[in-house]
Amino acid sequence: MNEVKNNPETISFLKSLGFPSVRVHHSFNHFDFSRPDRRILVIGPMGSGKTEYSARVWRDAQVALTKSEAIARETSTDGADRRKVFFIRSLLDTQRFPDYPEDALAYRGGYERCGDYIARISDSFALEKLVHDMPEIGTWIVDEASFYDERLVYVVRNECQRRGLIFIFPALILNFRRDIFNPTARLMLETATDVFPLTAYCEHPDCLEDSFYTYRYYQIDGEECPALYFDPLIVIGGDRKKEDAVEPNYCTRCDRHHYLPGKEYTFFTLKPLGQQASGGNSDPLKRELAALQERRGNSLLARHLRDKFGHDEEQRVNLNALKVARIAERALIYLYAEQNLIPEELLLKLVNELGLDRAYMKKTLSENGRLVNLDQQILDGF
Repeated sequence: MNEVKNNPETISFLKSLGFPSVRVHHSFNHFDFSRPDRRILVIGPMGSGKTEYSARVWRDAQVALTKSEAIARETSTDGADRRKVFFIRSLLDTQRFPDYPEDALAYRGGYERCGDYIARISDSFALEKLVHDMPEIGTWIVDEASFYDERLVYVVRNECQRRGLIFIFPALILNFRRDIFNPTARLMLETATDVFPLTAYCEHPDCLEDSFYTYRYYQIDGEECPALYFDPLIVIGGDRKKEDAVEPNYCTRCDRHHYLPGKEYTFFTLKPLGQQASGGNSDPLKRELAALQERRGNSLLARHLRDKFGHDEEQRVNLNALKVARIAERALIYLYAEQNLIPEELLLKLVNELGLDRAYMKKTLSENGRLVNLDQQILDGF
């Protein structure tokens, strides 16, 4: 971030040169490829410029590579030159920026062509293999590293300490619920050597405040419908705005305009119903899921939202959450995939008896790392 230089000596010096009394900030400096063993977190909400930061590092590297052999010795350790940059994206990210070239380091508003220096991987083992197969690369940019397994953090730390490599992580640390994204994100924070926090303007039309939070919402019949707290954590989609009751949109919002309905309901009602079901009494959960599916206005969720927000015009957007499709499916996925409260046999039973959307659940469970064959036969007697 821009560091304010506002000490008396600086002010006096500027006055002696005829400058007015102003606050002086550091400019954005070129990237320092000489410092080894760095794990750099670039954090901020969507649209804050995390990937664009990576593109600046890529452009700086192209300039730094034109320098002399003396510079090469200064930026290299054990054969790895930190001016040589490789960019990595998740395989889950293939649906974003579909119109860009295959080798594009793409961000909102532009892209850089990386040629053979870009790849998509699915886990820490693939990263480990790439680092082993390309020992000359000294700087690795791993986009959205929170999507990978926790092992990646230790692979990175070991390579940094062993060969002086630099790893840059443009990443979401907070999810749309404003929680730490996952254990990988927590470990990245613990082992980072540098953190660059970025902000963006709140994307609410009536606001110009700094924003730190990613906001998930659905656009339905021209209305903004915020995602409920128990909406599945990972939902893969494109980067275009959608008018859809199933696939969400994302933007960045400040505290005031980051709506997150259903959080109290999740802990006061939904989780206790899941715990009760796991103990053998699944009827109350089944009744609530059935209401969420077919008689949404009669559900405990609807009652909670009405009691909490009433008819306050300023908070009406929270009540729009009830217009989102597949709420019963989302609630069941939360209990099964994130909270581990619902055994697979009960999941299958509820899906069959309630006639839930199998295609939606298969896709979403897969994206959240919980592959389930929802077409299998239920065990007798369950």
